Amino acid sequence: SAHVLFAADILCTVMPLSSAFRHSFGLSRPLTSTPLYRTSSSWSTRIPSLPIRPAHRLNLRGGFRFRNLNAMATNSIQATTPAEKFRKDYKLPDYSIKNVELTFKIQTGSTQVSSTLKFKRKSGVDPSTPLRLDAEDLKLNALAVNGRTLTTSDYKWAQADVLEIAGPFPDEFTLTTDVSIKPEENTQLSGLYQSSGVYCTQCEAEGFRRITPFLDRPDVMASYVRVRIEADKAACPVLLSNGNLVEKGDLGGGRHFAVWQDPFPKPSYLFALVAGDLGSIKDSFTTKSGRKVALEIFSEHDKVGQLDWAMASLKQAMQWDEERFGLEYDLDVYNIVAVSDFNMGAMENKGLNVFNTSCVLASPTTATDNDYERVQGVIAHEYFHNWTGNRVTCRDWFQLTLKEGLTVFRDQQFSMDMTSEAVKRVGDVGALRAYQFPEDSGPMAHPIRPESYIAMDNFYTSTVYEKGAEVIGMYQTLLGRVGFRKGMDLYFKRHDGTAVTCDDFRAAMADANGVDLTQFERWYTQAGTPQVKASGTYDAAARRYTLQLEQSCGPSPGQPTKLPYHIPVRVGLLGRANGKELCAERVLELREERQEFVFEGISEAPVASILRGFSAPVKLVFDQSDEELAFLMGHDTDSFNRWEAGQKLFTRTVLANAEAVRAGRPVTVPGPLLDACRRTLEDPVAERSLKAYALTMPPLATLAEETTTVDPESLSVAARQTRREMAKALRASLEAAYRDNLPVPGQPFRVDQEAVGRRRIKNVCIDYLVELEDQPAIALALQQVKSESSTLTDVLAATAALASCSSAGTAAREEALALFYSKYAKGNDLLFCKWLRIQAGADFDDCLARVDALLQHPDFSIKNPNKARALIGAFSGNLRRFHAADGSGYRWLADRLIELDKINPKSAARMASAFASFRRYDSARQALMRAQLERVRDTPGLSKDSFEIVGRSLKDD
Repeated sequence: SAHVLFAADILCTVMPLSSAFRHSFGLSRPLTSTPLYRTSSSWSTRIPSLPIRPAHRLNLRGGFRFRNLNAMATNSIQATTPAEKFRKDYKLPDYSIKNVELTFKIQTGSTQVSSTLKFKRKSGVDPSTPLRLDAEDLKLNALAVNGRTLTTSDYKWAQADVLEIAGPFPDEFTLTTDVSIKPEENTQLSGLYQSSGVYCTQCEAEGFRRITPFLDRPDVMASYVRVRIEADKAACPVLLSNGNLVEKGDLGGGRHFAVWQDPFPKPSYLFALVAGDLGSIKDSFTTKSGRKVALEIFSEHDKVGQLDWAMASLKQAMQWDEERFGLEYDLDVYNIVAVSDFNMGAMENKGLNVFNTSCVLASPTTATDNDYERVQGVIAHEYFHNWTGNRVTCRDWFQLTLKEGLTVFRDQQFSMDMTSEAVKRVGDVGALRAYQFPEDSGPMAHPIRPESYIAMDNFYTSTVYEKGAEVIGMYQTLLGRVGFRKGMDLYFKRHDGTAVTCDDFRAAMADANGVDLTQFERWYTQAGTPQVKASGTYDAAARRYTLQLEQSCGPSPGQPTKLPYHIPVRVGLLGRANGKELCAERVLELREERQEFVFEGISEAPVASILRGFSAPVKLVFDQSDEELAFLMGHDTDSFNRWEAGQKLFTRTVLANAEAVRAGRPVTVPGPLLDACRRTLEDPVAERSLKAYALTMPPLATLAEETTTVDPESLSVAARQTRREMAKALRASLEAAYRDNLPVPGQPFRVDQEAVGRRRIKNVCIDYLVELEDQPAIALALQQVKSESSTLTDVLAATAALASCSSAGTAAREEALALFYSKYAKGNDLLFCKWLRIQAGADFDDCLARVDALLQHPDFSIKNPNKARALIGAFSGNLRRFHAADGSGYRWLADRLIELDKINPKSAARMASAFASFRRYDSARQALMRAQLERVRDTPGLSKDSFEIVGRSLKDD
């Protein structure tokens, strides 16, 4: 499972998707476009005067509610301040569950769930200690202990979602329950719900309590010895759950059943059930020990043709994990199901993964290059969880990064081996800076192992996932690849089949390699992004270069001061004449606030290449001239730092031009940046994807992080005008590179490194050229949209480029958008979402009115998380238009959050984080955002999910 981000890939940006995203959606930078709206049977660009659609009156916080209050397991109204949970308060449960038997009787309108749970009282626990079970939105029909039916005098609702059964209890006992739930009305998409006619589950983090009363916590690992599913055979011919199928048959009356058994104990969050009418493809994989595993991937029937890439990716991941980490799959079957309505990207349920369709479907006519990479990475991520998350899981939810940070790191390493190490690393760091760094500097800042939460779903964050992966990567940097593998082997040897902590992982790494990693724990306990300042001196007489490093980390919520981190810093020294390495690369270990590192035998004053490969998630401050950066951009032997030098040049240029815009001066582009970009375009040897990355400006979110007070207007204008000036100066080189990378006529579609690289560099060129808004450039882009030989990647890239046009390009913009909808997006929800995102990121005066009109589009539904993120979430990432000085964007988002919170609180809470950084803006915008935050906070019945995000944003205000 994963937190939803607005990360890099959905449009034509050249950054591939970061692993979070795994479960990631949205834009790396706002792209501009003019949307269309529906008038009778045609599309028009006229702006209608449409009222804001009223909020859906759906059961207060979403989901269903039973009217029998005596049998009601929860009252969804948030009447009091939600309770906060703290890591320091962790205690073992008083009871454990040995075995679980479940029976689901699925009927239209209501599903009956019966459970038989074998409990064991922990040693030393008083027999009179009550049994407290998590239970939410359930109708309780029957309850019995050891066959004795309980009455209301035997139990009570200790809290709105806690069922307390009075003792005394014997050492071991059996609890049976019978409840009714309504999956068809469950709009929260947590627990058991219905998506496009298919019943499916999402139990992480705390969804199992919405299915049956249970000890719904990750340290309670039980054996699910029998899961029986009964349903109508015509409506639900496919019945799936975890583990292995042990029995199936007909029941009469048009109904049938299936029984599943999972031989491996698991926590409740890994339970899964799917029932529906689905098509599939089948394959198999033979493990290194010779065992044959049956593989099957399910989807709606009309999407089966888009599953082959996912199957190939799964087999690649299974083989890679055996070769890289010696980890073999342990069940006889591995099933994946794609569903349209899903809050996250995918879920690693043991033997039965459930995926958002956006992370599993791919074909040449429905997926971009970035979609192919995303599917490959997400498939691998969920498979890798079989060991790092399922076989060894978290003791409590504060340890979430133990499984997610580690598994993101593993899928990043896999993707590097499947594609390009350098390209993947650049993409991951770009997304980290655009999304995690702002999180680390705002009111939602938290360590990768949080100390407290109100709603756990709010901590499926870029910090836990992406920064968590960076922390795992630092282990490998410090210990080496062999040492890291030794630590992993010891971790599995010690903890297979148990629920553990981040400290257990760190101890395994330290013990396996005989090193002291005590100080390294601060990466788990301290929030914020450390800053490393570097300076160097060269002694020609002694042939000695001395590098001074100094670290600091600013205050975070609840952490005014920080202790020094243990930071690995990879460093190389280059000769100024030809970029030759003057000494072997070193990994410096920065442990103190200030340290000096000496390099002996250096023959000349070097150009220092610091933090190679982005060896630690820090901000590096190092005074280098434009000429030195241009030199590194052209000569550094470390691919990441070549890209990084260009990013620094871009950042300096745009920030300086933002000042010029404010002062009414013309923008300029320094010669070293233009020369470096020209050399990059004309370099015949460099990897094409890396060339595309090197020419791509940092996203506005990353640029905003470099300012003290964010000025959305000047920053957005400066970025566009800088690109336009670069396009003027580099036009000949851009046009030549575009021609050189056109597809070869008659060549079949490929997603290999060479073909993807050609499309990336070509589409960066068209993006720059369209900024000129002259007729030749616009015609070239429109031709790419219309050409039958264009891949979907090319069509989407050109459409997005044209979407930024005004004046001379207006007609082409409207033609491209209309064509993309009619030819691709109509009838395809995933491409419809891309179409929405292009428009929601548009930079034109009437953007908000048009985005508001799209709420009424016949294909749009706010209940579908993908579509809500594509329109509402993408608009909140539109730096210039969302932050309009009159506050209209803020009012619009607050209206949407209030509406969505009543339907799907988890989605609403994630989108509310758009307000979290409001203190970074000028006082007028701060006041406008604060007013909307307070309006959302004061909404009656607000979910605890949204309450936490809004409350943290306003804290200490």
